[in-house]
Order: sequence, then structure tokens, then C-alpha cells
Amino acid sequence: MNSNWQKNTILFLTSQAISLFGSTLVQHAITWYITLKTQSGTMMTVAIICGFLPGFFLAPFAGVWADRYHRKMLIILSDALIAATTLVLAILFFSGYQSSWLLFGASVLRSLGSAVQTPAVGAFLPQLVPGDQLTRVNAINSSIQSAMMIVSPMLSAALLTMATIEAIFLIDVVTAAVAVAILLLFLHVPAHAKALTRQTTGYFEDLREGLAYIKNHGYVKTFFLFIIFFFILIAPAAFLTPLQVTRSFGNEVWRLSAIEITFSLGMMAGGLIIAAWGGFQNKVHTMALSVLANGVAIVALGFIPVFWIYLTVMAFIGVVIPVFNTPATVLLQQKVEEAFLGRVFGVMGMIASSMMPLGMLVFGPVADFIKIEWLLAGTGLLMVIQGFLMFGNQVLIEAGKPVQGEA
Repeated sequence: MNSNWQKNTILFLTSQAISLFGSTLVQHAITWYITLKTQSGTMMTVAIICGFLPGFFLAPFAGVWADRYHRKMLIILSDALIAATTLVLAILFFSGYQSSWLLFGASVLRSLGSAVQTPAVGAFLPQLVPGDQLTRVNAINSSIQSAMMIVSPMLSAALLTMATIEAIFLIDVVTAAVAVAILLLFLHVPAHAKALTRQTTGYFEDLREGLAYIKNHGYVKTFFLFIIFFFILIAPAAFLTPLQVTRSFGNEVWRLSAIEITFSLGMMAGGLIIAAWGGFQNKVHTMALSVLANGVAIVALGFIPVFWIYLTVMAFIGVVIPVFNTPATVLLQQKVEEAFLGRVFGVMGMIASSMMPLGMLVFGPVADFIKIEWLLAGTGLLMVIQGFLMFGNQVLIEAGKPVQGEA
């Protein structure tokens, strides 16, 4: 491990924070622009599909690339693709071509760029950070991302009242250029072993090899089965709570902003808590406790009659999310062989991006004839049961034990 790991980690997290700030700023601006200009549910659905499906289909191949090629360069190229797309979009808008379909096309390319970047980042961090520091670094990264998710929508809304959307596009171009410059000029990390060797197998063979690795890896296979159900069960809390708030407490915009901000503040606090605490010695105990706490809080959302108490519970849910995500990410980084990290994180990205929308194919229509409160109570109760099952699963518990060098 490089003796300059702290400096390299700070450089990398700084570049990613700058890049994420510009990207989320523009993504919110695009969403709100389409909402205000079209006021069409169909157009919003198209926008969501364009921002989701391309990345889902590319994710497994992006995982293969993250194992075959220099991960830092993949991150740089994905940032550059997103920036170039946004620059072209800005030029077209400045020229008077302001069709919503241009925004949809840009969303497709931005989704593809993000799909390449996500597994590359997940697999790159263990190259920078010693194993006993992965929990702290991943937790800090989670808090930084949460902070960006708080600042970006508020700033995006403010900028839309003062500037044109074209000017906001240029902010993303500048932040991406700064992020790329940091990685190119200051972060000097050699490629991982597989990227330095001549590739003798094809993409599909590498993909099949990665899927076989997951199937035969006791912890990864079991963990992926658990998170498939976790993401399905959390879908009503993630997507239907704004609708619940408008039905039960009032349709004022400030209420919807309040639940988003309190949740993001909770996530930022949760990242800092897990960074300082580190979790239990057995990481799966930490993850299972988070699932239990999540389930209890989601059940509570179905019965709370007072809005400020509702906000408090939303903030608590935000706190416990990083308490699950951080040790889950670290365990994958520690348990998976470096040569397969990209492919494992690629499949993880597919699960994370697809299970909640698939869950909503069921929960969304059901919410029109069953009270959302009952859906929250039911899924929360099932999540509590899942938490207890995690405590009792020997494959997970064995994998969660501390590795050499950890406290």
C-alpha cells in the first residue's frame, strides 16, 4: 500500500465531491426544467427511464471494464463523457435548440457515464486505502455525497430563478474539468495487476466468469440475495413518502423539501457517526442492526400523526442508511479478490438501481387502493424480520468477522 495513501485518498475524494456537485446540480436542473416546462407525468416518466435504464444495461459490462482496465482512467473518461455531453447540450440550448428530447438524450449519455464510474470507484478505493481504514474512508465519502445531495437541489433551485439552464450546464462542465485535472495531475496510482497484463479473454467470457464467481462465493451470493429483498422492501419508504405527506399532512411544497433535506442531513450525520464509531467488530452485526432500525422506523412512519415527529423519523432513517451501506461496501472490498471487484460492484449497481423501481411496479399501483401507511407498516415489519434473519445467517456472520489488522 502506498505510504502516501492519506494524501491520495484526500485528492480522490475531493475530485469526486467536485464532480458529484456539478452532476447533481445539473440533474436537478434538468428534472425541474422538464417539470416546469411540460407539467406532464408522461414526460417525467420518460426522463426517469432515460436516466435509469441505459446505466442498468451497461453496468455488468462496466464492471468487466473496471477489472480489465486502469480504474483511474475509467473514472476520468466517464467524467469527461458526462462533461462533454453537458457542454454540447449547453451549446445547443444557447443556439436556440431547447427541446425536452435533447435533455432525454443527454440523460441517456449521463446515465452511461455514471454506470462506468460507479464500479470503477468502488473497486479503486481499496487500491488507495489500507484495509483497516476502509470503513472510515467509505463513511466519510458517504457523508460528502450526502452533503452534496443537500446543497445541490437548494442551489439548483436558486440558480434557476437567477440564471438560464444553459449557464447551469456550464457549471457541470467546469466542475468535471477540475475533477479530471486533479486525477490526472496530482493522483499518481499505478493500475491494478490485471490491467497491466495482456487481456486474453473476451468481454462476455469475463462477464460469465464474474457471474460464476458471485454464484460460487458464499458471502457475496448470500449478501446479494439479502439486498435484493432489502431494496424491494425499502421502495415504498423511498418513493411513496412524498405522496403520503401530501395526502396526510398537506400538499405544501415546503413539506416535500423538508423530508428530503432532513433525510439527507440524517445520512450525512450517519456517515460521520460510522466514521467515528467504526461499527461493531463483526460488520454484519452492524448491518443487521441498521436493517432492524430501518424496519422499526418505517413501521413508525405508518402511524405518526404529527409532521415534525414524522420529520424526526425520516432523519433517523437517513442516519441508519450509511450504518448499513458503509460496512456492506467495505466487506465487498475486503472479501472479493481484486481481479473481480469491478464485476461484483457492477452487479451490485444493477441490483441497487433496479430493485426499487421493480418494487414500485407493484407498490405504486397498490398505493391507489391501499393506504400508504399500511404499505409502510407491512414492508417495515418484513424488514425487521430480515434483520433478525441476518443475525442468524452463519455465512454472513462468519464473513463479517474482523480481518487481520482491524480492531
